[in-house]
Amino acid sequence: MIATKSDGQQVAAAREDGSGLRWRLHLLELRMIGWWAQHGILLLRLSLGLVFVWFGAQKFFPGVSAAQDLATRTISVLSFGLIHPGLSLPVLATWECLIGLGLLSGQFLRLTLVLLFVQMAGTFLPLVFFPHETFKIVPLVPTLEGQYILKNLVLISAGLVVGATTRGGRIIHDAAAAQAAVKTQTLRDHFRRRFHRDP
Repeated sequence: MIATKSDGQQVAAAREDGSGLRWRLHLLELRMIGWWAQHGILLLRLSLGLVFVWFGAQKFFPGVSAAQDLATRTISVLSFGLIHPGLSLPVLATWECLIGLGLLSGQFLRLTLVLLFVQMAGTFLPLVFFPHETFKIVPLVPTLEGQYILKNLVLISAGLVVGATTRGGRIIHDAAAAQAAVKTQTLRDHFRRRFHRDP
C-alpha cells in the first residue's frame, strides 16, 4: 500500500487557491498515480519475467552470457566439484527461464517466486567465494561483475512486491483509502490469530 498526502487535503488546497490550472494539474496527477497503482504490479511482474527469460536464454549458448563463468564456478564450489559447467549451465538456464515464464504467464506464481528467491540467494555467493573478482575494494567498491550481482537486490525487492499481491492484493494510491484498508487488514489479522480462520 502506498500512502501519500491526503487527496482530500490536496483537493481543498486546490479549491481554496481558485486556480483552474492548478485544479486541472491536480486531477491529471491523480489520474496518473491511479494508472500507476492499477497497472504497476502487472508491469513489474512482466518486466521481471522478461529479464529472467532474456538472461536465462543466453545461458543455453556457452560463451554468450557475461555471468556464466562466475555462475558455473559457484555451482562447482557448492557441489565440491561434482557438477561441471556442461551440466550446471543448462540447468541454471532452464531454472531462470522457468522463473521468467512463470512471471510472464502469472501461472504457478507462488512456486515461481520460491524458485526466484532460491536462485537469487545463490547469485550472491560469488561475493563470498570470489571476493577479489567481485570487488576492487572489499566490500565497498564492486567490479563490473560485482555490480551485476548487487543489482539483484532490486530483483528480489520486485519479487517481494509481486509476491505480496499473489492473493489478490492491490496498491491503494489514495491516502484515506489506504488508512482505512490498513485498519481493516489489522482487524482481519487479529481475527485470524485469535480464531484460526478467515473472518
